[in-house]
Amino acid sequence: MPTVTVTTPHEGTRRVELQTGTSLMEGLKDAGIDIAAICGGACSCATCHVHLDPARMADLPPAGPEEQELLGDLDDYRPDRSRLSCQIPVTDALDGLSLSLAP
Repeated sequence: MPTVTVTTPHEGTRRVELQTGTSLMEGLKDAGIDIAAICGGACSCATCHVHLDPARMADLPPAGPEEQELLGDLDDYRPDRSRLSCQIPVTDALDGLSLSLAP
């Protein structure tokens, strides 16, 4: 199980283990992280926006066109670190990743 370090505005920083075969959003929710994810992972709301360690972006599959469009409309979009957690599959490649929930 990969372990990631998550920083949230209200809960501080903690390490959580994620189940492979799910999305990062689902893994965070399963670990008790308070992430909105209003659309439930349908890539239609951007409420699961996270900021990732820029050095680890290459470890992830690239963002698709729908994700890029949603991210581009966000005030806190950062091209070098923004992703929608519903679009990131949990694999062993995420082990050691640091991320924060976007405001």
